[in-house]
Amino acid sequence: MKLGKLYLVPTPIGNLKDITLRALEVLKNADIIAAEDTRQSLKLLNHYEIKKPLISYHQHNEGDKSEDIIKRLEGGENVALVTDAGTPGISDPGSVIVNKCIENNIDFEVLPGATAITTALVYSGLDTSKFIFRGFLPRENKERLPIAEELKERTETIIFYEAPHRLRDTLEFLLKEFGNRNIALCRELTKLHEEIIRLPLNDALEYYENLQPRGEYVLVMEGKSLEKIEEERLKQWEKLTIPQHILKYINEGLSKKEAIKQVAKDRNLPKSEVYRHSIDL
Repeated sequence: MKLGKLYLVPTPIGNLKDITLRALEVLKNADIIAAEDTRQSLKLLNHYEIKKPLISYHQHNEGDKSEDIIKRLEGGENVALVTDAGTPGISDPGSVIVNKCIENNIDFEVLPGATAITTALVYSGLDTSKFIFRGFLPRENKERLPIAEELKERTETIIFYEAPHRLRDTLEFLLKEFGNRNIALCRELTKLHEEIIRLPLNDALEYYENLQPRGEYVLVMEGKSLEKIEEERLKQWEKLTIPQHILKYINEGLSKKEAIKQVAKDRNLPKSEVYRHSIDL
C-alpha cells in the first residue's frame, strides 16, 4: 500500500486573507486535518468552505496523537497539520510528528506561509540581517536568567513572543538584564487593531504603566550594539595607566613589543603613543 503524506500548513496569524492558494489546495485535498484547536481551525475552514474531518493535535496530546497520525499515514491517508495561527513547529505543535515521520521514513512537506516572526522583525526597523528567535520566556527567574546570560552579549536582533498578562513583567526583566535597549512591541499583527510601538525599554514600561496590554505580542529587541561593546572594552582598562597596562601583558608572557601592540589595540591608540609610555619599563 502506498504511504500517505503529512503536510504542515501555515495558517493566517490574524487576517484570514493571508493564506496561500497552495495551502487551501492542500487543505481541500487532505483526508483529515489535525488541528491545535479544532474550534479555531473550523472558523478558517468554514470561511473557505472546506469540509474535512478534524482531529485534535496540541501540546498536551502531541505524543499520543503523533502515533495515531503515523498509523494513518502508513495506512495511506494524507494528513494536513495546522495550528491556531502561523507555521506548525514554531512555538506550536509540529516538531514531534516531523521527527516521527523522519524515524519512520514517511514523506512530509512543509508549506511556506504566515509567521509572526518575520512580520514583526521587518516592522521593527531593527537589524534584519541576523536575528535570534527565543519564543516565550519562562515565567520563573531561575529558568529565564540563564537565557538572558546566553543572549546578553549577542549582537543579533532578539525576538520573543509574549502574552498580554505577562508583558509588564517581561519588559521589567528585559530592562534589568539587558539594559535600556530599543525594542519594538508588535501587537495583534495583521488584525484590525494591529499596533507597532518602537521605543527604548524604559519608555515601554512607562507606556504600559497605566495602560492594560491587550492581544498577543511579538517583542523585537536590538542586540548588543558595537558602540556598547567598544565602550565596555575601553572601560575595563580605565583603572590602569598605560605603563601598568603594558606591564600586565608582559607579566602574562608577552614580549614588550607584543604588549605595546596589544595595549594600542585595547585602547584604540597609535602604537607610537603607547611606545612613549614604555620607554622607562
